[in-house]
Amino acid sequence: MGAGHGHVLYRESRSPVHRLPPEVKIVAMVVFTIAVVATPREVFWAFGGYALLVAAVAALARVGPRWLLSRALIELPFLLFAVALPFLGAGEWVEVAGLHLSVDGLYGSWNIVAKGTLGVLVSLLLAATTTTRDLIVGLDRLRCPQVLTQIATFMLRYLDVLVGEARRMRVARISRGDDPRFLWQLRGFAAGVGALFLRAFERGERVYLAMLSRGYSGRMPAVWQGAGAATTGQWLVAATVPALATAIAATAVVLG
Repeated sequence: MGAGHGHVLYRESRSPVHRLPPEVKIVAMVVFTIAVVATPREVFWAFGGYALLVAAVAALARVGPRWLLSRALIELPFLLFAVALPFLGAGEWVEVAGLHLSVDGLYGSWNIVAKGTLGVLVSLLLAATTTTRDLIVGLDRLRCPQVLTQIATFMLRYLDVLVGEARRMRVARISRGDDPRFLWQLRGFAAGVGALFLRAFERGERVYLAMLSRGYSGRMPAVWQGAGAATTGQWLVAATVPALATAIAATAVVLG
């Protein structure tokens, strides 16, 4: 895998968050998310504390709020569903600005918006500070099943190749008078998809046989992981945010 295989969400920087090993950032994100999910929805102040932690990490990683909020729009369909809950819920009802709203629905809507937004933001921070390759390396160091990490590795490595192949096939079709915008040419499009699948399958077979001939035994060599795993100090530094989030969640559960 070449170092040039990045992704659109990654933001190049020399911040302390970028320099942390990928495995510690993955664990920190998972623990933070679990703490957020475990927090009772009625404890509003806890979510304010989580938001402050996310803002602090974003500032430390030099990721601006405009970038985060614009990418967080991916959760908009879920937010639209949350807006409908106060009108569809059961139980006690209250009147707000002339509208009869369900109390349970209001809590449910708040629960989706708060926890969903925090989860999306922390995931975006992980993506913005960690390349795709490093994410896979981090999962491998965390003993994620080899089948999953290697499938992701090869998908990342050859995705650009397949996209280029599809682009060349499309140009060849158009140069021969085909226009994929018309519905009656759907058959030609389907045939192109089938041909692309066969080419990808044959290419995968050739690559796999070439790897076997070079000593591949089902596991990527250790040199692929680059530098060594995280040190104890790096684990302790990365544990700051999830530890604070866990403390907030525990306090929220106890105080109710």
